[in-house]
Amino acid sequence: MSNLAVSSFITVDDYLAGEAESPIKHEYVDGEVFAMGGASDAHVTIAGNVFSLLRAHLRGGPCRVYITDMKLQVEQANAFFYPDVFVTCAAADAAEPLIKRSPTVIIEVLSKSTEGYDRGDKFTRYRLLDSLQEYVLIDSRRHVIEVFRRHADGWLLQPVAEDGRLQLQALDFDCTMDAIYEDVTLEPVGDEPDGEPLTKVV
Repeated sequence: MSNLAVSSFITVDDYLAGEAESPIKHEYVDGEVFAMGGASDAHVTIAGNVFSLLRAHLRGGPCRVYITDMKLQVEQANAFFYPDVFVTCAAADAAEPLIKRSPTVIIEVLSKSTEGYDRGDKFTRYRLLDSLQEYVLIDSRRHVIEVFRRHADGWLLQPVAEDGRLQLQALDFDCTMDAIYEDVTLEPVGDEPDGEPLTKVV
């Protein structure tokens, strides 16, 4: 997510109706609507690389990969998000054209302005999804990838070594770190744009 400016409380029905006509995307969290801003070149390129790699791997099977523009509902949190990349293998999701609800893997690309949210409140809400098996954070400022995997007793963090490979066990997927960062020019840490902060609009 590239974020965000907040509006006053609205219902889910009003949010969905407005989103169908809005020229920009908004995320929804328990009555609050957040307008999504733009992303850096590195952020967009990383997300595109991951999407392409997963699309090639999943082609011909029951799973589908989505990027940026597809809404994901977390009903337990009364929330709708636009993950950078996510995969769902659910037949019910395949039959629903506008909203998906049962992701197997969610991938967020970290930026300066969104890292805390992606690691904190957003991941807290994502963990309410029973279908979710792996949550991946990819840094857009350095070669760092972290994979959180669901286990019987909770979530386990398994960082990817800089010369290692990203493995998504739930999808039987494996690729190099270089493939994910192909054609990516990392911005110096501290020099990337702040993006839009989370500020309430009254």
